[in-house]
Amino acid sequence: MVETGEIETVFLKELEWIKDKNLRSKVVNVWKEAADRGKWKKLDDAPFTLLIENSGKLTDHTKRITNLAKTVYDQRTEKLNLDFLIAGALLHDVGKLLEYEYKNGKYIKCDFAKKFRHPVSGALLAKELGLPDEVVHIIYAHSKEGDTIERSPEAIIVNHCDFIDFEIKKTLVK
Repeated sequence: MVETGEIETVFLKELEWIKDKNLRSKVVNVWKEAADRGKWKKLDDAPFTLLIENSGKLTDHTKRITNLAKTVYDQRTEKLNLDFLIAGALLHDVGKLLEYEYKNGKYIKCDFAKKFRHPVSGALLAKELGLPDEVVHIIYAHSKEGDTIERSPEAIIVNHCDFIDFEIKKTLVK
């Protein structure tokens, strides 16, 4: 069972960028609830993606996206919401804890994933646990599900950072 302290340790630096302590706590709670519902024993067990063999850890991918998003934020002069950006970046793939399972010696999509892809399940869980709609929107819109809606500037950043990381990983892991 994944403990709250493990989540806080894994994402220590990135969580500190969220100034609103209540929002920071809710981000950790979403990770905890997703890990519990997905029956994960360790947070670092979850793979980044099933589309690339040996893709690495979901937690490492999440930290890369969050750090890339923060770097983009630091270069912008527009008024963007850093708390929402970081919370959304940290939670963009949390639904993968509900989408994947370890069975017969390998990671696979579970039955739940036949109904809901991770952007949807992650967004629904975040909404259920009281995260602001702006963060729920980033989670939902980070992948192809967001292609048919108007993304917020923060969602645009997370979407592009996510695909930068995915495309680089896909190219380098062969």
